[in-house]
Amino acid sequence: MRELSGKVAVVTGAASGIGRALALRFAAEGMTLMLADVDYGGLAETAALAGEAKVLTQITDVSDAAAVRHLANRCFGELGAVHVLCNNAGVFQGGHMWTRAEEDFAWLLGVNLWGVLHGIHEFVPRMIEQDTEGHIVNTISVAGLFASRGSGGYAVTKYAALAASQALAQDLAAAGAKLRVTALCPGAVRTRIGDSDRVRPSGPVDMPTPDERESREQVGRAVTEGIEPSEVADLVVTAIHEERFLLLTDPKYAARLRLQTETLLTGHLPG
Repeated sequence: MRELSGKVAVVTGAASGIGRALALRFAAEGMTLMLADVDYGGLAETAALAGEAKVLTQITDVSDAAAVRHLANRCFGELGAVHVLCNNAGVFQGGHMWTRAEEDFAWLLGVNLWGVLHGIHEFVPRMIEQDTEGHIVNTISVAGLFASRGSGGYAVTKYAALAASQALAQDLAAAGAKLRVTALCPGAVRTRIGDSDRVRPSGPVDMPTPDERESREQVGRAVTEGIEPSEVADLVVTAIHEERFLLLTDPKYAARLRLQTETLLTGHLPG
């Protein structure tokens, strides 16, 4: 998909971080934007930063199928088409696999996996029906490639989202659709992912377990040393132009992925 100017982009999780950077990058390309998030203030700020671009916003909990359906209905009803769909909303919670409550997994799965699935279900059929070039960008994470200690629940959702992305791309190719898919797997990026509790639905709040605190501290350190979200957005636009499926934000991950595959094939646990 070479030409973005004059086209329509949808970005979930657009109130901050990678989502905001994607929105502003698409605005710079001359695209019309539909931005969604649960953070009203952050969403309004992103819209204001988009300059002269036409921007619509919608408060949307991507874990809620009806909310995503309403978002899609509004997009196609008011804007007439969708050419780039970024299923970007995501949340993080760390800790050992055995210390996470059922509610923790439900929250992570709801946003990180069901958010992608709802986006696919509500947007892709109508994007196919448009019969125009289009692109779906699913924000995964390197956690969707490398399961590491202290982030098992998060990795479960990201591995599944990567599988969904690959299956979607293969289904679209088999159907002869004009849509392409990018699985965005960023590593450390200067976002607020470590502070995801700020957007968690209200409810009983337990004191974080020691392993959860340790994981938050590790994520905090990594984020501080990460790349800027704008760098990720630039890579995404290039991936859309080049129809690239797997997008890694650091070339070191390719070597690490090869090493992990080789280690697994020996029957051993990757480091």
